[in-house]
Amino acid sequence: MTTEPTAGSPRTLETVSRAFDVVRALEALDGAGVTELANHLDLSKSVVYNYLSTLRQEKFVVKEGDTYRLSLQFLLVGEYVRNQNTLYQIGKTELETLAENTGEFAHLAAEQHGLSVNLYKVSGEKAVGSSYQVNKLQRADYLHFSATGKAILAYLPRERVEWIVDRYGLPAKTEETITEPDALFEELEAVRERGYALNDEEEIKGLQAVGAPVRNRHGRVLGSISVSGPVKRMKQPDYHEELVEHVVNTANVIEVNVNMEETEDEFPTFS
Repeated sequence: MTTEPTAGSPRTLETVSRAFDVVRALEALDGAGVTELANHLDLSKSVVYNYLSTLRQEKFVVKEGDTYRLSLQFLLVGEYVRNQNTLYQIGKTELETLAENTGEFAHLAAEQHGLSVNLYKVSGEKAVGSSYQVNKLQRADYLHFSATGKAILAYLPRERVEWIVDRYGLPAKTEETITEPDALFEELEAVRERGYALNDEEEIKGLQAVGAPVRNRHGRVLGSISVSGPVKRMKQPDYHEELVEHVVNTANVIEVNVNMEETEDEFPTFS
């Protein structure tokens, strides 16, 4: 099996891992009491209580009656992380313009730990699927069935893509989803040849998307953008070509701005 290309294999701390188990369980259960959480995690109530008390003391958990929930502290941390991301900093305004010009849902995504993370989404005036798109901001997802995901995969090193496939597989979302590695690599080659990616009802029946990668001047893929909409509208030839042009041009503008910012760091400073 291909391993994740990371440096070293440090030992993990069981207490830290278990604390995150508690956090993830509170998220999955949408809040829980000590007994429910203990049953869910197969831990004693005293152990769960100690973790909850510590997380509450550190302001990452709040208690409402007998129910514990994740606190707004996670929102503050998340906003900090997102605002430190160069792709988000530079791409946010361009994505808003893309949504305004196309009228569709526009998406900005990056890859981390082999999954797709949505950094930002903007709804155009005729966009569909708002609830679904908002929910996607709250979770990581597979890369192989979305336009943003395939645009990223196409420009990752092959060994990285192989590790992702080995680690997560290629689960199907619809009957159109690519589920065989050979077919995926053929699709990624096609993405590189035409310069953009397509999600043709591979994630949701009736929805199509066009995506393009965002790379820095060294060729490293930083993430991707896409526009999604109903198939009947998206497949109209003139409309499709117009959307492709909007998406690719927007990705190019973001790339230029990223590269200009990186180049600024190389200028000499005067004292």
